This record gives sequence, C-alpha cells and structure tokens, in this order.
Amino acid sequence: MADGKEAYLRNALSQIQDKGKPGLRRTHTQTDIYACKQRQVPEVPEPAWQKPRDDQFYIADSHGRIRPNTEFLRNHFLREGRLTETQALYLIKEVSRVLSTEQNLLELQGPISVCGDIHGQYYDLMKILEIGGDVADNTYLFLGDYVDRGSFGIESILYLYSLKICYPNQIYLLRGNHECRHLTEYFTFHRECTRKYSLEIYNACIHSFCALPLAAILDHRFLCVHGGISPELNFIADINKVNRFIEPPAHGLLCDLLWADPDPNFGNEPNTAANGVVPESFLPNPARGCSYFYTYEAACNFLERNNLLGIIRGHEVQQQGYQMYRKTRVKKFPSVITVFSAPNYCDFYHNRGAVLKYVDKNITIRQFNATGHPYWLPNFMDAFTWSLPFVGDKIVQMLLAILACCTAEELEESSSEDEAKPAAMVEAAESDEAVAQRRMAIKNKILAVGKMRRIFQVLRMRREEAETASELNMTTIEASGMAAIRARGGGDDELGVRGNQLRRTIRSFDDARRSDMTNERLPEFHLEDESHRSFPVLQAPSTRARTPSGSMDDFDIESRLRRSLADGEEDEEEMEIRNLADRIARTPSSAVRPNALKRYGTV
Repeated sequence: MADGKEAYLRNALSQIQDKGKPGLRRTHTQTDIYACKQRQVPEVPEPAWQKPRDDQFYIADSHGRIRPNTEFLRNHFLREGRLTETQALYLIKEVSRVLSTEQNLLELQGPISVCGDIHGQYYDLMKILEIGGDVADNTYLFLGDYVDRGSFGIESILYLYSLKICYPNQIYLLRGNHECRHLTEYFTFHRECTRKYSLEIYNACIHSFCALPLAAILDHRFLCVHGGISPELNFIADINKVNRFIEPPAHGLLCDLLWADPDPNFGNEPNTAANGVVPESFLPNPARGCSYFYTYEAACNFLERNNLLGIIRGHEVQQQGYQMYRKTRVKKFPSVITVFSAPNYCDFYHNRGAVLKYVDKNITIRQFNATGHPYWLPNFMDAFTWSLPFVGDKIVQMLLAILACCTAEELEESSSEDEAKPAAMVEAAESDEAVAQRRMAIKNKILAVGKMRRIFQVLRMRREEAETASELNMTTIEASGMAAIRARGGGDDELGVRGNQLRRTIRSFDDARRSDMTNERLPEFHLEDESHRSFPVLQAPSTRARTPSGSMDDFDIESRLRRSLADGEEDEEEMEIRNLADRIARTPSSAVRPNALKRYGTV
C-alpha cells in the first residue's frame, strides 16, 4: 500500500516537472511600466547623478601643476551635475586668492571679447564662449552679474572660476551689483546654493565676490565697468583708492560703479532749465533706489578729462543685446556702449544677447539668441512641495463636502424624529452639560477643518504667486491681459495654468521691461537688523515676490498664516463653514448611540 502511494506521488511529481511552463503574457499596462525604464524624451540627456571623482575633477597642466579639468566641468555642468563640497570650495577659495592679487582697475589690451550680464544662464554662457573662441587662445572680460534671476547661477560662477584659475591672463571678471550678500539673499542665488550645495558654499561665494575687481581700462581707450561713472570719480586712478573687499554700500563711489545708469534722456537733455540754471550732470536715480543717472554732459566731461574714447558697461537689459549712445563732441565715437549677454532674460523678455569683440582697434557686435535649458520648478522646489498646497486644499474641500452632505431640512427632520422617541429613551439621554460639551467638540473639529482650509489656501496662493512670476508689476499685467483672462472664465490657478497665461500677456520687450521695473531697485531691508529680516520665502526662479505696496512683511509666510487665522473678518466660505458647524452641533443626538461600524463594514 505504501509502495503504491509512493509510486503515485513520484509519478505526479514527474508529470509536473515535465509539463512546460506557460508563457508570460504581459498586459498593456505591464508593458507600459516596463517601457518607463527608458527615458520618455530620449533626445534630452540624462542628468549627471554622480559627483565627479578627484581624478576626473583635477588634471595636470603642461607645467605639471594640478588644475581643475575645465573641459570635464563644462560637460558635467551641461548635464546639471554637481561637485562635492570639497571640490566646490577648492574652486572658490583658489579663485579668491587669484582675484585678490589684482588691482581694482585692470589694464587690458586687445584683442578681447567683452561680455555683459550672465544672470545664471549657464547654457547661454556656453554660447558666449563659442562666439569668443577657445579660452586658451582668446581673452575675455566679463562685466559682472553672473548670478541671480536664472536657475544656473552656481554652475555659471563655478565654471568661470575654474577658467580663471586655469587661464588667469585670459579670463577677467569684474564685479556687478548682484555680486553681494544684499541682493543674492533677496533674489535666488542664496536659495539656489543651499538647495544644490550648502550654506558654506554660499558664504564662500560671497567672500569671493568681494575680491572681484571693479573696472578695467581697455587699450587705454575705454573704461569698462558694470554700472557707470560717479560724481566722486574725477580720474580713473581714483578707482584704485576704493576698498572693494566689503559689502557695497548704498552710496559712494563703489555703489555708483556698480549701480549708475545713463540718463533716460541721455544726449537729449535740455541745455538750461526753465529758470536759466544749468542742469546737474548727475541726477538721482529713482529707478534703482540708489546711485545716479549720469548725463551726456557728465560722460563727455569724464572722457575728455581722462583722455578716453568711451565707456563700455552692462547692467541694463537691451532688446538687441546692446545699445550705443550719442557720440562724443570731439572724437565722434559713442560715449557709452551697453552690452547685455543674457538673451530672453528671465525667460520672458524676448531680447537678444550680445558680445562686443574688440580686435585691431575695431569694435564688432555679435548678437545671439537664447539657448534652451532644463526646467526648474519655482523657487527650486521639488514636485511634492510644489503640489502640496493644491492637494491639501482639495482634500479639505472634500472633507467639508462630506460634512455638508446633510441639508438644513434633513437635520430638522432628524430633530423631529428624536423628539418622538419614547420617554424611557429620553430619560436615558445624556445630561445637558454633556450634550453641550459634545456639541462644542463637534463644532471645534469642523472649525479646525475650516482653519486647515485657510492654511492650505494661503500656501496655495503663495505658491501661485511664485509660479505666476510674482515679481512682475501686477498693475501692469492687470491692464495688459489679466482682465481678459478672467473674462474668459479663468479662475484660481490650480497647477500654474494662470502662470503660463500671464507670461503670454507679455508679448514684447517693452511689456516685460515695464512689468519688471520694480525689480531693478535696490531691495529695502537693513543688513544690520539680523533678527527682523523678512525675505520672500517662496520665490520663483528668476523672480522675487513683491507686494503692491512694496512691503516685505506681507510675504513673510509665518506672519501671513497667523494673520489669516487670527483675522476676525470672514469671507462667504468661512461663514458657510461656521453655519455648517452650528447646524451639525445643534442637531440633537439620539438617546441610543449607534454602534460603530465594524472594520469590514467600512468603505
């Protein structure tokens, strides 16, 4: 009997082993999941996830000296790669040492390529270097503003620093008004550094900015500077007397070199005022909130006094990438030339970039268009942080909808049924005090859900303000298309749709410049008051947030939440929530409490 059973089992096992395995039949969904292992847009290269090893980062030059591998760094940053903290600090500290040996006023000779503002547009920086030629064989002068407003400021500055270390006599970097703690904390560079690296890297960058020279004399003919001239600048030798190793003040020669602009009526100023008094050569600059406008007269006098041909500067976005101002009286050469090298500035200006090439005492302007770049969410946020206010707002709306499923008539009907309960059941009812406590608890819970809704709405509104390029002058946008958006039925911006619509309302360079004018000013906060600083917490890349009144306190998210919760005024939705809480809390409970649902009975 046992032998027969054993033979039966052996035969069954043999048949199972001999039976062929069924083929794996993938469903359409399973096939899609497998395909997701491939890149959805194959032509977009995968980011460089790995930080470079030291043998990749360092390379020996022709003299056997260890230097950063600039070609590797160029490609690594193109793929959005990052360095180790040690490697980044090496670049920053080494370039600080190199820059500290240079004078405030550089003396340069042609041929040379003069480049304007970069503003964190690393992919356009690659185009600039392509236009100017190989750094090993060509000389470059950058006029400042390497960071802020763009999403790749740290890549831009680290790559330029690596070039300066390897080619100290081919790459020259001047300081711009954005190379300071004051503006980088207010705009995007501070958050970019802490998001991609650390606070230590940011502080090291700020220290290196103080070592950047302030101006350059090109071929003894041109003054190259970021902003312009100053009433305190009589002779170019005065620049070497400035202490540049400080945070730029709000006035004085250092401030003017970084912030001054040509007068809006440059070259067309009246010769005499209405009362016959000769106008001032330097006028207050309300567009910047500091420094001066210098007039055609001031520029000509400065050039004649220093035997120069013209001033080459950056600092102002130009539709064609450059602008040549009125020629001088004597030498008939443009008194001021503005060069701006960040095309499609902030991704909505629609301007061209330009590079000034000075070869054999001739000037050539090379223009170029913007290069595509990877996308960053506003304020360098991740997808979860970006979408949380919207998701939370919708969840709270669902909770409130569930609570409001009973109408007032249904609640009154329930009250009538409770009044008809037998007397014995009424006697078993809770005491009045217990009922009041329970009703208050229910009411408080519903009101808490309402407060949660308000919190998520504030967060969502704040996220939308960042997403919709909130730095733009909203009054101008309102006049140029926001009313039309609302007229077409546009409601709250759930996932940045209105942000895209707002950008579409900026159809020209002039629209963008008018809308962005408030961001050209010196930010209004006091560096010495560390305990009461108030910065925009959520700001979009290339942007900063500003209230209509200009007060920064309105965008302190914590104080805004507190005000939102403590505000005594209620809107219609809040009144509905409070009425709902009152109705539900007033509903008499049944004398016999219903049993809780079993776990298997829930949905």
